[in-house]
Amino acid sequence: MSKNIIITGTSRGIGFELVQLFAKAGHQVLALSRNEKPIQNLKLDNVTAFPFDLNDNEAYKKVDNFIDSDWEHVDILINNAGALINKPFSETSMEDFGNVYKTNVFGVAELTRVVLPFMRKESHVVTISSMGGVQGSMKFPGLAAYSSSKAAVITLTELLAEEYKTSGISFNVLALGAVQTEMLEEAFPGYQAPTTALEMAEYIFDFSLSGNKYYNGKLLQVSNSTP
Repeated sequence: MSKNIIITGTSRGIGFELVQLFAKAGHQVLALSRNEKPIQNLKLDNVTAFPFDLNDNEAYKKVDNFIDSDWEHVDILINNAGALINKPFSETSMEDFGNVYKTNVFGVAELTRVVLPFMRKESHVVTISSMGGVQGSMKFPGLAAYSSSKAAVITLTELLAEEYKTSGISFNVLALGAVQTEMLEEAFPGYQAPTTALEMAEYIFDFSLSGNKYYNGKLLQVSNSTP
């Protein structure tokens, strides 16, 4: 049965692959990214893509209007968009922290808040976090803003699951290990991750469709390395 799915951060990497997986499986997709061209260029029949900036208040109204007029309900929201800054903490300004948190935390919270009224029983909100945001996991210098923001959405997910526990809507968060994406290459030039963007997208695709049967308010660590 076809579902209505919203995915953020779709211009490249995992988000770009996810749109194609859901479209090929026959689902309706709203692909949101600051750069809508890569998805539009695919010319997929059941995909709508328009420019969307998580930091732009007006952009959320556009999403609200689209759901209201074209879909009426949303089955799955995947908060995949992310911003990453890699620089020594001593050089990381309040503005740097603000830019990362606006996308990784405030944007996730606001889009979820806008979409929730259109969700019903058995809907699923999946937020993409990072192993760097998990307490007790290995940490890397230079990622104070990024990893702490990814920790924030883990707790946010737990809180939403509690607040909406009578609604039948599930909230889960996936903490990803290293995935070979453009964002990783920009942050750690030359580093080779063990997992491709498509491999991780396939996992998220399956989890988004069925994970809410087994999990709610849970953090799943999707990484094949320890700690």
